[in-house]
Amino acid sequence: MAIKSTVFKAMLSIADIDHAYYADHQLTLARHPSETDERMMMRLVALALNAYKLQSVCNGDGTLSFGAGLSDPDEPDVMLRDFTGQTRLWIEVGQPEEKPLLKACNKADEVVLYAFNHAAEVWWKGIENKLHKSDKLSVFRVPSAVSQSLSQLAQRSMQLQATVQEGVLTLSDNAHTVEVEPTRWK
Repeated sequence: MAIKSTVFKAMLSIADIDHAYYADHQLTLARHPSETDERMMMRLVALALNAYKLQSVCNGDGTLSFGAGLSDPDEPDVMLRDFTGQTRLWIEVGQPEEKPLLKACNKADEVVLYAFNHAAEVWWKGIENKLHKSDKLSVFRVPSAVSQSLSQLAQRSMQLQATVQEGVLTLSDNAHTVEVEPTRWK
């Protein structure tokens, strides 16, 4: 019998000062049995960093949600779809192979990847030349120490505040605060 995903609930209050986006998001995250708290929280960080696009890209008339993630490799970790069903934003976290990333570039208007693993630099050196042609793809690096510290925020029920200012995301609950400053690689 297969192990089922663990369900996490998050109330995420976003104050994106850089993009004048302020909203509360009630989120449900299904953590696949093979997914770590670190990766799950990176999906949440990716959503928080890009939530403003719900307004700027879709004029508020779209859906920002988590995809099937590890359960379905053909689904993004986070997606933004407009009212017509068009995938406007496809977000991945981790170190995927180039074929799924290039395939995502054909399915969405924009693809964003957040690499966070300790071996991300080695992965990037091996894949960078294969991805340079895609204008739709942006790649960011989140330091491993930062992504690992996100695990302390993971709870089955979370109340989180996210503030984005000058490209830095400050994510906090009542007990912990983590600052995430992604570095753009592409």
